[in-house]
Amino acid sequence: MLNTGKLAGKTLFITGASRGIGKAIALKAARDGANVIIAAKTAEPHPLLPGTIYTAAKEVEEAGGKCLPCIVDIRDEKAVYNAVEEGVTKFGTIDILVNNASAISLTGTLETPMKKYDLMNNINGRGTYLCSQACAPYLKKGKNSHILNISPPLNMNPVWFKNHVAYTMAKYGMSMCVLGMAEEFKDDGVAVNALWPKTAIATAAMKMLGGEDAIKQCRTSDIMADAAYVVLTRDSRSYTGQFLIDEDVLKDVGVNDFEKYSCVPGSKLLPDFFLDEANPEVLLKDHQKMSKQEAAGSTPSGSVAKVFDTINALCDEDLVKTINGVFQFDVSGTDAGLWYLDLKNGSGMAGHGSYPGGQAQCTMSMDCEDFIKMFGGKLNPTQAFMSGKLKIKGDMMLAMKLEKLMGKMKSKL
Repeated sequence: MLNTGKLAGKTLFITGASRGIGKAIALKAARDGANVIIAAKTAEPHPLLPGTIYTAAKEVEEAGGKCLPCIVDIRDEKAVYNAVEEGVTKFGTIDILVNNASAISLTGTLETPMKKYDLMNNINGRGTYLCSQACAPYLKKGKNSHILNISPPLNMNPVWFKNHVAYTMAKYGMSMCVLGMAEEFKDDGVAVNALWPKTAIATAAMKMLGGEDAIKQCRTSDIMADAAYVVLTRDSRSYTGQFLIDEDVLKDVGVNDFEKYSCVPGSKLLPDFFLDEANPEVLLKDHQKMSKQEAAGSTPSGSVAKVFDTINALCDEDLVKTINGVFQFDVSGTDAGLWYLDLKNGSGMAGHGSYPGGQAQCTMSMDCEDFIKMFGGKLNPTQAFMSGKLKIKGDMMLAMKLEKLMGKMKSKL
């Protein structure tokens, strides 16, 4: 879909735009000559996820726009307001806000620690509310101002709640902002809409979590960028309070060829969450294979997999700060397989296969039954090592730090 120039000179504040959908929307606007404020956390390169606010800013400027990269954790009120003021100082105002930043953990009530609950709700719901609050005074002064939340339609089908109620609550928090703020700011001429993909979107995170097989079932982020462009160039006084699907938005403006958005034309596409035209039970299982609770490639089921599901649920920033290391597990026996545990980056992550970020600092090898006993608190790791049941290569001190994680898991397995 071609650019029209309607966003030339407009200033967009986009959260989570260092990669993925947020960056795609930024680049689309930049081709019109827009100004973009990138508000995201990634200032240093991540070993598993490419892109920082600075590399994204360079791409925006190469595409024809102007850019201000800001290090912002949208949970931090001061950081958000500072970024908004810095952007207004540089570009004069803010015309458009895109609430894209989001956190996901597809876990049930008993498997979701409150830290994960707080993380999702503070980023998704509260962060969206905060950024909207900070930008609203400038949006109200502008012409054809928009807030666009990358969030789903409010669907009360219980199937979208029962397996991951915390995530659904958090994501619907973004959508409820649309429902309320569209009416609140209607008389001010500020449009507030939601946009959601019909299919899974290929991002760096999706590739890392689902591997190449998952990417084959995705569309590129260009479809979301093109749809967002249509929404953001509509009349803000007449086009507000909408819960939009990317494909429907583009069909309305005459786009009929959607194969160009497919990563692999002709492949069967994986529908996204919260849309009932897909079989929600089948969709849930497909997405869970690519969620943070499971990892790259074809993830097996079994007792060892359940251990890593539990490990993922316990991962958080505090654990990363305490352990600060990457592990590879070579599990033998009836439930054999390679697994990794990254407790060095972000809020931590475990997954199936070789560690995709390079060389693990510590490799631990043992039989699957002993592995399950050890993480369940029924086998002391020091005794396992001394008896030869556990073999360790690499950083021995790092291996000893894992006992803190094992202690947390005793009541979970």
